[in-house]
Amino acid sequence: MGVTMPARPKYSPELKERATRMALDLRKDPAMAKGAVRRVGEQLGVHPEALRTWVRQAEIDGGVAPGRTSEDTQRIAELEREVRELRRANEILRTSAAFFAAAELDRKTK
Repeated sequence: MGVTMPARPKYSPELKERATRMALDLRKDPAMAKGAVRRVGEQLGVHPEALRTWVRQAEIDGGVAPGRTSEDTQRIAELEREVRELRRANEILRTSAAFFAAAELDRKTK
């Protein structure tokens, strides 16, 4: 079973932050709001759907829109990873306890 490397991000964090900021700023102006994401995406060479996702997440993180913040998403992932590790450790402990209990019974019967 091979280990796959995560894909390299297509856009740099700096470009992502700049494009998001520009789109959010344009959306504040009612005259420029319509099509702001598309225009900024074309200007900076960012796919409009990627930029739309970044803008939506920025609005959630900023408390402007409802949804799960990036911080919450990261914390949930950390907790899920910890739960997997604890379950694995518990299974190892259960298996070893059963092994030693069986060995102790075997020793007493001899």
